[in-house]
Amino acid sequence: MIINKSIKEIINGYKDKEYSPVEIVKEYVKQTKDFNIKLNAFITINEEFALYQAGISERKIMKGGEFGILEGIPISYKDNIDTKGIETTSGSPIHKDRMPETNAPVVKVLEAEGAVNIGKTNMYEFAFGITSNNPFYGDIRNPWNPSVTAGGSSGGSAVAVAANLCLGSIGTDTAGSIRVPSACCGVVGLKPTYNLIDIQGVMPLSNSLDHVGPIAQNVEDLALIMEAITKKPFSKSCNTDIKGIRIGVPKNFFNERMDVNVTSFYQEALRVLENLGAILIEVSIPISEDPRKIAHILATSEVGYFHKDLIRTSLHQYSIGARKTFERSKSISAHSYIEGLNKRTQITKDITNLFDHIDVLVTPTVPVTPTDINVKELTLEGEKESIDECLIRFTSLFNITGHPAISMPCGLSDESVPIGLQLIANHHREDLLILTAYSYEQAALCDFYKKRAQLRI
Repeated sequence: MIINKSIKEIINGYKDKEYSPVEIVKEYVKQTKDFNIKLNAFITINEEFALYQAGISERKIMKGGEFGILEGIPISYKDNIDTKGIETTSGSPIHKDRMPETNAPVVKVLEAEGAVNIGKTNMYEFAFGITSNNPFYGDIRNPWNPSVTAGGSSGGSAVAVAANLCLGSIGTDTAGSIRVPSACCGVVGLKPTYNLIDIQGVMPLSNSLDHVGPIAQNVEDLALIMEAITKKPFSKSCNTDIKGIRIGVPKNFFNERMDVNVTSFYQEALRVLENLGAILIEVSIPISEDPRKIAHILATSEVGYFHKDLIRTSLHQYSIGARKTFERSKSISAHSYIEGLNKRTQITKDITNLFDHIDVLVTPTVPVTPTDINVKELTLEGEKESIDECLIRFTSLFNITGHPAISMPCGLSDESVPIGLQLIANHHREDLLILTAYSYEQAALCDFYKKRAQLRI
C-alpha cells in the first residue's frame, strides 16, 4: 500500500476509524526502509519508538476525546535537532554516539501535538554547506534525478518529504538551508520570522542567522505543522482569495543572472498570481552590496566560536572544508564583525520598509535549476560563480533580515527537475505567505503534485 494522503486527510481518516495511527506509521516505516536504501535521506530510522508513539496516539483516538493537531502523523527531524535518547549526529562522526538527554523545544511541542518521530534526516556536516554531500554518512540523492543536487543542508528532510517517507520534516536555515533543498526537491519549505520558533536544542551555526522551520508536501500540511508549533491558526489562511494582494516584483538583484528555465517559470508564476487578482508592483530592492558578504562575516565568525571546544579536541574529525572555514573564522576581526551586525540592522530596516508598499515579495528561490552533483562552478551571463554561492544568492538576504520566506514548486525544467518560487512577507506575516502560496498552489500545481507522487512508486 502506497499512502498518498495529506495530513488533514489522514487525521480525518483516524476520526472516521478508516485506519489507525499504528497502521499508517507501520506503512511509513516500511516505505522509509525500502526507499532510504537508494535515497540516503535518513541517518536514523526510529521504527520501535515511532510505533510506540503511534500506539499512544491510537489509544487517544479510540477514546474519542481531544487529540493533537498532528496526532499520529509521521514526521522527521534534521539530525542537528536534539531528540531525547535518539542519536543526534549533526551529520558528523564527532557526534556519532551523541544521545541528547532532552528534546529540543520544537520537538517537545510537536510531540505534545501527537507528531510521531519517524527518524533523523541526513544533512551536510554540521549544516556548514548548501548541498547534500556528506563524506561521513553518504550523499543524499534527489528523488527526481539522483545525479542532480538535492540542495542542503536540510537535504535529507526535503528528500524524505518529496519521496513521501514522512508527511513533514523540521529543518534549519542559516542561508537558505530549508528553502534551497525544498526548491531542488519540489516541496514546500518555510523559514519563519527570526526567533518565531525556538532554536534551543539545535546545534548552532550562527545565532544571528539560524532559523528552524518546516518542510511539507503542500501548503496546507505546512500550515498545520506551523499551527502545531506556534498555536497560531495558520490553516485558516488556506483559502484562494488573494484579490488585491500587492505582489512585489523586483527590478534588480532577484532578476539577474538566471537560468532561462527559471526566468520562464518565474514569469509564468507572476501571471498566475495576477490572474488570481493580485496586483503586481515593481519594486527596487534597497541593497548597496551583495548580502552574502554580510552573511559570511556573521556566520563564519560565529561558527568558529560555537565549535571552539570541539576544534581543540576533535579537529582531525572535521572535513577539510570545515577546517578551512575555521581558519577563515580566526581571521575576521571584531571590527568587521560589529560592522556586519550594524549592516544587518540597516538592511533589515530597508527591507521592512518595502512592505509599506507591498504585501508579498515574489522571487525565484534559486537562480538555476538543480545542477549535477559534481558541478563546483557555473557561468551565468559571462560571470563565474561557485555553486555554493549561486544556490544562496536569492535566499541568504532574508536570514540577515529575519523576514519569513517560503519556497514552493513552480514547475519542472527541461531536464524534468523542480524549480522553486520564493515568497517573502513582513515579520510575523506568515499568514500572508500561506494565503498567497495556497492560492497559487491550487491554481497551478495539481499536475506537478501528480508527477511528484510517481516518485514514490
